[in-house]
Amino acid sequence: MQTLMRLWARLEEAIIAFLLAAMTLVTFCYVVMNNLYTVLYSLGDRWEATSGFFFALGDSVMSGAQAMTWSSAATRALFAWLIFLGIAYGVRTGGHIGIDALVKLTSRGTQKVLGVIACLCCLAYAGLFAEASFEWTETLYSAGIGAEDLGHFGIQQWMIGLVVPVGFALVFIRFVEILVRILRDQQTGLGLADEAADALKLAEHEEVK
Repeated sequence: MQTLMRLWARLEEAIIAFLLAAMTLVTFCYVVMNNLYTVLYSLGDRWEATSGFFFALGDSVMSGAQAMTWSSAATRALFAWLIFLGIAYGVRTGGHIGIDALVKLTSRGTQKVLGVIACLCCLAYAGLFAEASFEWTETLYSAGIGAEDLGHFGIQQWMIGLVVPVGFALVFIRFVEILVRILRDQQTGLGLADEAADALKLAEHEEVK
């Protein structure tokens, strides 16, 4: 079971890294192509002997840039997947900011009770959104509507929207894991990030240096 969980964690990280890299690459290529053809035209104007080559190359690059009307839609779709998968990843790694300064002033037993209550609230929230978004995605699937500027690639709206129920289902699973750890006394809270503690550690590190 532990091996399976480690494999899933690695896969989750690889998917997030791929989405971030793909989003960055698409945006980079689009920006470069939209600025490169003006440079090529300028070179053609400057060196008349090779102007035909630079003008032809500039026309080709400009045509490619105009054909990339799908890049903005693709970037938004990739970003949506990155956000909803990143929510679950943040829960697993403790990346979300915790507002629990007052809770930490209470006893360990009280922290455990409050942690269970908070976890149950998060489970209810994630479960509700997972179910509602699944019904929404199912409606999109039945409609068979193509995604904006991506429909000619065979991508439909439900394929992009599918990340919402998947993301919240993963969030639900992560909070189930947290609830189990709280009940086993392996932790007291949700394991969220503590910016104040991080700032103190950074200040101590700077003082040592």
